[in-house]
Amino acid sequence: MAGRPIQVLLVEDDPGDVRLTQEALKRSKLLVMISVVSDGEQALKFLRRQEPYVGVVRPDLVLLDLNLPKVDGREVLKSVKADEDLRVIPVVILTTSAADTDVLKAYGLGGNCYITKPVGFEEFRRIVRAIEEFWFEVVKLPPR
Repeated sequence: MAGRPIQVLLVEDDPGDVRLTQEALKRSKLLVMISVVSDGEQALKFLRRQEPYVGVVRPDLVLLDLNLPKVDGREVLKSVKADEDLRVIPVVILTTSAADTDVLKAYGLGGNCYITKPVGFEEFRRIVRAIEEFWFEVVKLPPR
């Protein structure tokens, strides 16, 4: 990944969480480009490069909320991991739910990790920085 920006697709309907995530990633040592969609339907269109997302760069990582309008995050995850072309993209579940049923379902559908969003601003930034460090500095992501 040296020399090219890391592409992240943030699938989040809460404007406050979008802003917090963008702010935390903006402070990155690496060049991170964030695309944001606010519902599951847009997420699938983005990932499949369908209108209005024709020509977008495929993300290196997806940050996915579970509770989304139109198409639920669980359905997005299920569709992504069932798609031969998309299944290699790591999907990090970043959601408010701490329910065991949601955790089990997300991993059962092929989620790569599950993180419950913290309530406080500083804790949220710490979590996003930890995601960044692990997924962008430790892990070798698949090529686009």
